[in-house]
Amino acid sequence: MIPKYRELFNAQFTDQKYQDFKNDIASDFDYMPTFRIGETPFFISRELKEQLIEGCNEVIALIQQDNFKELTNKSLELNTKVPNEDEHTTFLAIDFGICEEDGHVIPKLIEVQGFPTLYNYQVNLFEKFKKQYQFLETVTPFINGIDAQEYNAILESVICNNHPKENVILLEIEPEKQNTKIDFLYCHKDLGIPVICVTEIIKKGNQLFYKNEFGIEILVKRIYNRVIFDELNLRTDLKLNFSFSDELDLEWAGHPNWFFRISKFILPLLKGKYFIETTLLSDLKVIPEDLENYVLKPLFSFSGSGVIFHVKKEDIEAVVDKELYILQKKVNYIPIVQSPDGKVKAEVRMLCVWKKEAVAPTLLCNLVRLSRGEMIGVKFNKDKDWVGGTLGLFEQ
Repeated sequence: MIPKYRELFNAQFTDQKYQDFKNDIASDFDYMPTFRIGETPFFISRELKEQLIEGCNEVIALIQQDNFKELTNKSLELNTKVPNEDEHTTFLAIDFGICEEDGHVIPKLIEVQGFPTLYNYQVNLFEKFKKQYQFLETVTPFINGIDAQEYNAILESVICNNHPKENVILLEIEPEKQNTKIDFLYCHKDLGIPVICVTEIIKKGNQLFYKNEFGIEILVKRIYNRVIFDELNLRTDLKLNFSFSDELDLEWAGHPNWFFRISKFILPLLKGKYFIETTLLSDLKVIPEDLENYVLKPLFSFSGSGVIFHVKKEDIEAVVDKELYILQKKVNYIPIVQSPDGKVKAEVRMLCVWKKEAVAPTLLCNLVRLSRGEMIGVKFNKDKDWVGGTLGLFEQ
């Protein structure tokens, strides 16, 4: 998208450089991420950046509506409701596919999540890229003119909310086995908060504790929540000493209810040039004849699980809980990133945080996924190169 940077990068790229780049990431914790790391950043033009920001602001405008909770209460009826919900989400991730419409490049909203993602990994990924390609000092993954130090300060403020680090925990299901483990490691390194498995939590009255490295019980005052209820509900083998539905004396950095409120559940409410025709299955009057132009998606799944790309009439008829699925028009992802052998599709996730007292979320950074397959997910990109997770870089 920015020809001079693409030409510079491709001219300097070698397989050895890519291996050195990955080894540099792995060397920080003697651990190589389990997801595929993309060979290249996505160089985003000023015009596309402005479109992405405009699209984000339209999503944010819906979330800021006075009646937003009323509009999304039904999402909690369908899922586990957690007490002591705050006024607004702490985290916001807004995914746009880079598409073509009427001969023009345009971002189209694919998904939106009131849930954290790889906030710590992305800033470190930028540093790793710069070590291999010095000219990247002139571009930035950040949205609002901040630098890495300011970014980490904002993230620490949002996650810790002025609590001592030992009283703030990153909570996950078996974090050492998650694909996002690399982000947890960087979070612990950069913010200094412990990473704790749900099974390690001790409950006393309405308070939660964990044991530190010396076996001392430490009070939990704030939880940076990374637990996906989809996964938790499937893990009947896990023994928990508390329930998310308990009345607990603590704060949430990312209250679990926002995962459901801000999800595919709100896609049918969004209208405009950056949004795709989306219908809740329970509101579908007639099954379209041209189902080849649609995708069937569960509302609350994670990482693309349960998505049916080649939809048949019987797939729709077979859905029992029609309130839990959407039918979404397919969009035309445009191959846009020039690799050594053809062009690659891209999806940009804009990363926001929303400070407790702030009127609106702050756009901070981004995450990009590259694909040569029909869809962005891993299963569509097996054994391919110049695909996987990376980041978008803007001109300063």
